[in-house]
Amino acid sequence: MKKFDVKELMPGMVLAEDVFVSENKIPLFEKGDILSSKDIARLTFYSVNEVSVETQPVQSKPTPPPDLPNLHKETRSKRIQASKEFREFKQDFENCTEKYAHTLNDILEKNKEFELDELMAPIYQLMSKNKNTNSVFDMLHNLRQYDDATYAHCINVALISNILAQWLRYDKEEIELATQAGLFHDIGKLMIPDSIIKKKTKLTADEYEEIKKHPQIGYDCIKDFPLSNHVKNAVLMHHERCDGTGYPSKLTGPQMDKFAKLISIADVYDAMTSARYYRGPLCPFIAIATFEEDGFQKYDSEMILAFLQNIVNTYISDTVRLNTGEIGEIIFINRNNLSKPTIKIGNQYIDLSKTHNVYIEEIL
Repeated sequence: MKKFDVKELMPGMVLAEDVFVSENKIPLFEKGDILSSKDIARLTFYSVNEVSVETQPVQSKPTPPPDLPNLHKETRSKRIQASKEFREFKQDFENCTEKYAHTLNDILEKNKEFELDELMAPIYQLMSKNKNTNSVFDMLHNLRQYDDATYAHCINVALISNILAQWLRYDKEEIELATQAGLFHDIGKLMIPDSIIKKKTKLTADEYEEIKKHPQIGYDCIKDFPLSNHVKNAVLMHHERCDGTGYPSKLTGPQMDKFAKLISIADVYDAMTSARYYRGPLCPFIAIATFEEDGFQKYDSEMILAFLQNIVNTYISDTVRLNTGEIGEIIFINRNNLSKPTIKIGNQYIDLSKTHNVYIEEIL
């Protein structure tokens, strides 16, 4: 038996001990469970930092060879990445991130006057060029290898929060507040040393506790800025969860600001599906499956349902690889099982909602 950081886990490893969620001792996995990529994503979702595994992992079954004709097919993702619109979005995104970082550092380190419009303008410029919400997600989906710097993550969460607020039919002022909350939600991480934030190996217990301070640090940074209290609350509460398992104050749903509830969904989705310093991006359908399995207790039910029902539609026509090694195209979303769409593989149609232990492992 050996302790492994979640960053080091691989599919096929066998748990040597039961795994529980936080000090509430909510059971998550049992001793002897064989970890899949979905299981590792769930551990990330619940902020479990390390688990005990058997020293000799079970050898997983060999992956069948992929459908070779599909390997040569130009995927929807490749078409998007080759488009003029994507190249322009990527350049605009990088400029937006650079400008946000420069302006925010001047405010925090050089006491430059806080100008909300100056900080928000690049975000709305990105949105104005991609007015269709599906178009924005098409662009973000294909930026997932972008190294997950805090600034880039904040831009992502601002864009996702803006769109989620639209899906929830918020009015113009509320959409603006959601966008602001997304942009500033992780400002506290800028006060934590890069040696911790960018660490590729296991965090010590003290380092993890230091990271958990970032909501309070962020709130303290902006509490005197001319921002809505909703935005300040979202910064403080974006790691709280409706079931009381979050931090720093273990609030429950009724105690949380509604913008904090919204930001928490955008934050976790982006964190799971973007590249980290210690891993590549997780498959969005693994993230969606995790939300379906566990999210309705941890997140506002109306918000999470609106998010999931809309986000899956942005992946229709994408080429995917299943955990069996087969490659196909998403052609239909199953409303009762959003993470298990119908896939066309050659001349066959596979309804993943009716299959056992078959799921989307990668979007190509």
